[in-house]
Amino acid sequence: MELAAGFAPISRDDWRALAAEVLRRSGAEASSPEEALSRTTYDGLTIAPLYDTDDLPGDPGFPGAAPYVRGARVTGGWDVRQRHAVADPEAVLADLENGVTSLWLVVGDGAIPVSALGRVLENVYLDLAPVVLEAGEQTPEAAEALLALAAARGVEPSGNLGASAAYGTGGAELALRCAERHPGLRAVTVDATPYHDAGGSDAEELACSIAAGVAELRALTEAGLSAGQALGQLEFRYAATADQFATIAKLRAARRLWARVAEVCGAPDAGGQRQHAVTSSAMMTARDPWVNMLRTTLACFGAGVGGAAAVTVQPFDACLGLPDDFSRRIARNTQSLLLEESGLGRVIDPAGGSWYVERRTADLASAAWAFFQEIEAAGGILAAGPLIAARVAATRERRDDDIAHRRFPITGVSEFPDPAEKPLRRAPDRTDDRTDDRTDDRTDDRTDDRTDDRTDDRTDNRMDDRTDDRAEPPRIRYAEPYERLRDLADAQPERPKVFLATIGPLAAHSARATFAANLFRSGGLAVETAGPGTDPRQIAAAFAAGGATVACLCSTDQLYEQHAASVAAALREAGAKKVWLAGKGRYEGIDANLYAGCDVPAVLRETFDDLEVTR
Repeated sequence: MELAAGFAPISRDDWRALAAEVLRRSGAEASSPEEALSRTTYDGLTIAPLYDTDDLPGDPGFPGAAPYVRGARVTGGWDVRQRHAVADPEAVLADLENGVTSLWLVVGDGAIPVSALGRVLENVYLDLAPVVLEAGEQTPEAAEALLALAAARGVEPSGNLGASAAYGTGGAELALRCAERHPGLRAVTVDATPYHDAGGSDAEELACSIAAGVAELRALTEAGLSAGQALGQLEFRYAATADQFATIAKLRAARRLWARVAEVCGAPDAGGQRQHAVTSSAMMTARDPWVNMLRTTLACFGAGVGGAAAVTVQPFDACLGLPDDFSRRIARNTQSLLLEESGLGRVIDPAGGSWYVERRTADLASAAWAFFQEIEAAGGILAAGPLIAARVAATRERRDDDIAHRRFPITGVSEFPDPAEKPLRRAPDRTDDRTDDRTDDRTDDRTDDRTDDRTDDRTDNRMDDRTDDRAEPPRIRYAEPYERLRDLADAQPERPKVFLATIGPLAAHSARATFAANLFRSGGLAVETAGPGTDPRQIAAAFAAGGATVACLCSTDQLYEQHAASVAAALREAGAKKVWLAGKGRYEGIDANLYAGCDVPAVLRETFDDLEVTR
C-alpha cells in the first residue's frame, strides 16, 4: 500500500522553485530558499525548512536494542515521578493516590530531614512505589535510612539512592550493595540539569552528562564492579524544555551516545540508558506563572515522545517557592492526560522515522560527542571545569542577547505582559536559591541592585576558573532580566509612566502603539496614550496632564514626515526629558528609536534612569 499513490510525485527541486517564488514576492533576499528559511541552534546545527528520505542518517535500530535511539525499553509509557522537598506525608500520599508512580525526595538541610524519612514514607508501599533520593552530602545517611526502612517492612526497595562514586558521596559502596543485594535499586544519579540551568545548550548538556557518566563508570569499576554492573547502577537526569523537538532529539541522542560508551566498555547489552526527564527550571517564569502550565505540558510531551523512562513535571509555581496542592495536582494531571487521554503512553517511539527528528538526533549526537571528546582530552569532567565554564558561558551570552532583542520570546514576560498582574506569593523553597522569595507584599532589597547590566550575584560569578566542579554552577532563569525590572517598577510608590504620543487616526498609529506599549510594559512601566489626532498642542496638553516625563511617538512613516518634528517640539516645551519614536526614522527632536530587534532591557533601564527611578 502506497499512501501517496494518488498524488503526483514532487521533488525537492519542485519545492525549491515554489518556495523561491514566494520569497521573491515577499521581498526576501537569499541565494536559496534553504538559506532564507533555515535557522541555526546554539550548537551550530542547521535546522532546515524541509527534510526528505535523503536526510535519514542510517538505521536507528529497534526499541530496546542497541544503539537504543528508539528507546531503552520495548514498552510505551513512563514513570510519573514527583518531587517533594518538605516532610509532608499527606502531600506524598495525595500524589501517589492520584497518578504519581514514584517519588523524588530531597533530603537534607532545608528539606526533608533524614530522621523524617520514616514518617514521610509511613504509608507508602515501597515495593510498589520507587523512591529516588537527592541528599547531597547526606546521601550515605539517607540511603541507610531508606534501606533500613525497607528491611524493617520486609520488602525490596526500588528507585535510585542518588549517590555519586566520582564525587565521593558513597556511590561505590552503595553500588556494590545494590548490585549484590537489591537488583531493582540503582545507586548513582548523573544529573545533567545543572549544565542546562547554567545556560548551556543541548549538546553541552549531553556532552557533560556523558563525561560525568564515564567518570562514574571508572570509579565503580575501580571499586570492583564489572562494566555491565556499573552501567546498570546509573540513571541520567536531563532537562525537558518547551521546544518539544529539541527535547525529543536530545533524549534520543543521549541514548545513542551512552550506547557507544557501553560498546567501548565491552558491555553493549547493558547500554540502555535509564533517563529521568525534568521540565526545565530555566524556562519557568515568576511573572504570569500560569503560562508555565503550557510550557511544562510541551516539555512533558517532548520527554514522553523522546523515550524518557521517568518524567517529573515541575508545578507551575515551582520558581516562586514551595508548590501548593493545586499546582501539584495540575502537574501530575498533565502527565495523566498525556499518558491516558492522548494515548501517548501506548506508542513506542512516536517520533521514529521522522526525517527531521532522525536527522536532528544524529546531528546533535555528533556535536555532543565532539565536545565530550574535548572534555576527555582535558582530563575528564573532574578536570575540565574551565573548558566547560567557557563553553557554557558563551552559549548563555548568545541566548541572553536573543532574549534581550526578543528573538527568543518569553510569553507573559517579554511578550504580551499583563500590566495589572499581581505577583503570586509562595513560601520559599530553601533547597533552591532560584526561587523568588515572594512571601509578602515587599519587593525586598534585592530588587534595588538587580537591574543593571549584570544578572545578580548568582549569575555574575558564573563557573569561574576553579577546577573543583563540585562547586555549584550558576542557576539562571531566562526571564530574570525582565522580571527584575518589573519588581523594581512594582516597588515604587507610584508606577513609573511613559506617554505614547499617538499621531493620526487609530488605524494609523495602532500597530506601533501596541508594539511600544508591550515593550514598556515588559519592564513594569505604565503607559498612557494621547488618542487619535495630529495637533501638537493637544498631544502636548495630554502629555502634561498625565504627569509623565518620557514620551514615545507612534504612527506611520508617512505621518512622521508630516508631524514628528512638530509633535516632538511641543512635547519638549511641555517638559519631556526624553522623546522616543517607534520606528527607524530620524527626525528633529527625537532622541532614540524603538524597533523590532532593539535591546529591550537596555531601553527599559535607560527609561528608568530618565524617569529618575533609582536602580
